[in-house]
Amino acid sequence: MSSNILHVSGLTPVLSEPPPGFAEVPFPVPHVAQTDEKNPFLVALGERVKALRARRGMTRKAVSIAADVSERHLANLEYGEGNASILVLLQVSRALHCSLAELIGDVTTLSPEWLLIRELLEGRDDTALRRVRIAVGELLGTGRSNTAISSQVALIGLRGAGKSTLGAMLAEDLGFPFVELSREIEKFAGCSVSEIQALYGMNAYRRYERRALEETIQIYPEAVIATPGGLVSDPATFNQLLSHCTTVWLQADPEDHMRRVLAQGDLRPMAASKQAMEDLKGILSGRAAFYSKAQYKVDTSAQNLESSFQVLRKTVREALQLPI
Repeated sequence: MSSNILHVSGLTPVLSEPPPGFAEVPFPVPHVAQTDEKNPFLVALGERVKALRARRGMTRKAVSIAADVSERHLANLEYGEGNASILVLLQVSRALHCSLAELIGDVTTLSPEWLLIRELLEGRDDTALRRVRIAVGELLGTGRSNTAISSQVALIGLRGAGKSTLGAMLAEDLGFPFVELSREIEKFAGCSVSEIQALYGMNAYRRYERRALEETIQIYPEAVIATPGGLVSDPATFNQLLSHCTTVWLQADPEDHMRRVLAQGDLRPMAASKQAMEDLKGILSGRAAFYSKAQYKVDTSAQNLESSFQVLRKTVREALQLPI
């Protein structure tokens, strides 16, 4: 006689004999989640959404209506369980009357003081922001006075602008030491720039770059410094350069940049690209706004080397109040 027996451990019915015509099929094993840990970023994001909602005095329902997002979706977001799309986050930020950056979170959202400073600066043009940056540098002792003259002359610009050639000529004319920052970086690292980037990564290279600039500024009260083209992409290092040096952007057309780089036999970082010119234009376009923060600009296109040098010489000597 067949009978149903309960399996004690799982209380699962077990048949002593299968019924006639029964086809044996493997019983599916239920999936057991290994961990219920939440992603720290999503948890922090959810906390910020809740805090902003509380600060605005809005209910979850009110935010969901204003953001056109379901209340359940918003609840999951607040509990750190909802991996929302960037468009949903944008809708939520608008409903909470804050910027997307404030919702996602960065250093300027960490305290009321930061938020008040952001509010003061929002909507200001570049000229006003530059005045604020210089004033804050003076206040904190991290920069020089707006009227102070620095005999540390830094040349910035993309590869092929003439920083090394014109920099060496300018240093000789002024009687200043000439410092190629790339060579100083290699001294610190004990290997070439390309090896630093390949072996240790770009973050390590930027650390060497900042250290080399700091030491150059400390060692040479007077100098002409040729900087790497990508230095402007690190805000801390670039801010240090602007704060301590007289800066000149050596500008050139993309075609002149490419021609000079080819003449040097150097296509970094475009060596593997079939669209080297487009890549160069993209890099120049992305950095132009930063290069333009230099105090002076010298266009090295459409004129020969000697003419470019004479313009640079006159510009720097006038800036340093030296005889021309």
